[in-house]
Amino acid sequence: MEEPEEYVDFMIKYKDWISIKRLGIRPNTTPQEVVFHLAGIRNLIDSRACKLLGIKTETLDSFASSVTSGMKKSELSIAVAKLDSKESKAAIDSSCENKDLIPLAKAYLLNKIITELGLVTGVDQLAMSKIWKELKPPKFPGMGRKKKASQTDA
Repeated sequence: MEEPEEYVDFMIKYKDWISIKRLGIRPNTTPQEVVFHLAGIRNLIDSRACKLLGIKTETLDSFASSVTSGMKKSELSIAVAKLDSKESKAAIDSSCENKDLIPLAKAYLLNKIITELGLVTGVDQLAMSKIWKELKPPKFPGMGRKKKASQTDA
């Protein structure tokens, strides 16, 4: 196989977080593959940014799930309207020890609500894999193949 001439590299080592993503770009690498790789990096960063700042995303995730439970995509406006509720403000406040981070927590919650409803607001690996079948959707932890137990003759 021909050596790549260019690369898309992403590496982070910050406290206990280590991530390395590399894509070698060869003459037959398509723009879709590059964007797919970049979308994966963006998702990785988005999922960690608030946690690194000390925002308790579990609280916001739980609230977003409760707000959107049983809702359809067409009910987005109803779900977003709940961002101004007392319950939403309480969830946001309890997720932030540093009150300066409230606008970021609210943005995270809005994005989580949109995602919970199954909507996409940007370039997303899952959406891309539906358009281009050759791009494989991301595998989440725990979705790998299970190893078969070796059988021994008794």
